Amino acid sequence: MPINSLFKFLSFSLSLILLMGCQSTKETTLLFVGSYTDKKPGKGIHVYEFNNDTGETTLKFALDSVTNASFLKLSKDGKYLYSVMDSQMPYNGKIASFAVDAAEGKIELINIEDCGGLNPAHIELDNTETILTSSQYSDGSLSLFKINKDGSLNPHSQVLKFKDSSIVENRQETSHIHSSNFSSDNRFLFVHDLGADKIRRFHVDSASKDSILQNENQIKMKPGSGPRHFSFHPNGKFGYSLSELSGKITAFNYQNDNLNFIEDYASYQQELDIYRASDIHISPDGKFLYASNRGPEEDSISMFSIDTTTGKLSLVGYESTYGKHPRNFTLSPCGNFLLVGNQFSGNIVIFRRNVETGKLTKLPNEIVVDSPSSLQMQTYGVGL
Repeated sequence: MPINSLFKFLSFSLSLILLMGCQSTKETTLLFVGSYTDKKPGKGIHVYEFNNDTGETTLKFALDSVTNASFLKLSKDGKYLYSVMDSQMPYNGKIASFAVDAAEGKIELINIEDCGGLNPAHIELDNTETILTSSQYSDGSLSLFKINKDGSLNPHSQVLKFKDSSIVENRQETSHIHSSNFSSDNRFLFVHDLGADKIRRFHVDSASKDSILQNENQIKMKPGSGPRHFSFHPNGKFGYSLSELSGKITAFNYQNDNLNFIEDYASYQQELDIYRASDIHISPDGKFLYASNRGPEEDSISMFSIDTTTGKLSLVGYESTYGKHPRNFTLSPCGNFLLVGNQFSGNIVIFRRNVETGKLTKLPNEIVVDSPSSLQMQTYGVGL
């Protein structure tokens, strides 16, 4: 072969190899939906492929024969999915660990452990993803699990139970632990007790073999608030608590290892006799905060801009969830979409999010699924 022809052939081959290398992976975004199954075995977890251009979804997988898989949590890299099982049952709930097959869009069970309490309502991972906490609503307990390198769970190593109360009849006669959140530096866990109007702060001693959560301190919320869910700001300087019973968002400074009150904000558009505020999240860029408000008279998402210097909120507006009882919602990894699961109407509504104004625009496509109660999303690089 002449030198010039050989050179052209080698150049073409190299270009082809480089092109194939650049195209050796593509991105796929998966949506994981946990659902109530009416207290009997059913399709409790669905996996959808999500189109980041159009907001359209395609069902990839459904996990059958599980009971009330009502709250999900993904690991940061999306390799593992953790789910509560048997929530709202008269016996101890469970926590399940799954391996995620992103290429196929499915999950495979790793193991299941007893959660140590009644009605697990929330699970959280510490920043090293070696610890999982489970919040049990019905018996006011908090459980801690150590996570193995393969994503499996060890049996719970610590269970704390609380017995406090507050002023709202039929809702605050005893402690109800609804969620927990690790601080950005991973040194503290903040536990939200709806029944006692308290946020309980524990020091996290990861080196301890038995009592990892130590030295409880308490942050007292206003009587009748019912703190439910919480979100730390991405900058680590602020935290925001959503109170179910008062329908208010409380902004805090996070300084000197403690939460210091800034201001309360109404999450509902209307002044009501009964509030059921449910979920709270901050946009990936830290500029906007969203909260979901369940009926009986208002099913909405409230939208606020965040002053990243002071932590204070400014109302942007309200958006209907186009369904009943928005228990949980999530923002897409790119931040361009917000998806809300309406538990009672059985639909997941998809909004395009304006990243400049924070406002939401409903898209025509939505997902029909029974009793959606928890949404998680992750973008993966997968081989072609």
